[in-house]
Amino acid sequence: MPELVRLDARTAKPEDVLPLLDRDAALILEHALTGDQAEAILAELAPFIAGTAPFDDDFVGRQTTRTGALVARSKTAREAVMNPVVLAAAKAYLGRHAENFQLNLTQIMRLLPGQPAQALHRDRYLWSRSLPREVEPMLNGMWALTDFSEENGATRVIPGSHRWSWDRAGTPEETIPAIMARGSLLLYTGSVVHGGGENRSDAPRIGMNITYLLGWLRQEENQYLSCPPEVAKTLDPALQDLLGYTVGNGSLGYFSPPSTPSRSHVDTLPPEAALGRQARASEQSPF
Repeated sequence: MPELVRLDARTAKPEDVLPLLDRDAALILEHALTGDQAEAILAELAPFIAGTAPFDDDFVGRQTTRTGALVARSKTAREAVMNPVVLAAAKAYLGRHAENFQLNLTQIMRLLPGQPAQALHRDRYLWSRSLPREVEPMLNGMWALTDFSEENGATRVIPGSHRWSWDRAGTPEETIPAIMARGSLLLYTGSVVHGGGENRSDAPRIGMNITYLLGWLRQEENQYLSCPPEVAKTLDPALQDLLGYTVGNGSLGYFSPPSTPSRSHVDTLPPEAALGRQARASEQSPF
């Protein structure tokens, strides 16, 4: 059975990551966060996590809570979103099928004791099975904010399953757990078969899911509501762009302001205008 390859996030380069994504569709980046960063994220989000009730849903997990809007709520989570190694890998990987990419989802996934293993699945199915299989829509990261062990429900993955027929769902026996220390990151594609593990321990397993998406697809988490303009305008322009406050492929994302008619501007504005800044020239965009 194949194992998950481990790289050091402090020294890894896109040319190290891309061949592994192509071959296995999953790998572990160790030391992606420091212990202080992991603690800060949990501290900054503690009131929101504590106030999040478990889902009434078997797939998500009836002993699982999911807390979102991390960019608006946590300064330190923004550092993870903007991790340069991950962004460089996403640019190279997703750039095969889009002019740019965007932040798709930010979520704290807390598996409480007693949570059964999640059904195996591919995240790309959220956008249906209509996309050609050679078009990979997303690149995902599961950041360990607590140690991930087989006992507490480490994410289970089947490396190489992105090459399988869509009709082959995989079995629990084919999976391997992404065992990793706090601060490590499981990087995986939308096509790999995976699922949350069973938490047989007496403590929560807490992960931070941050995912990136082709710039021409609709985001799973509506970033314009999770991080509205009045919050987004306080952020770094590169993070604003990643949230979606910039035009995607072609003219995707323009808007017309719902204001008094005026002769002072063209009535087709780039998203940056909502934040009071100029649009970034496409050739200058970091994404």
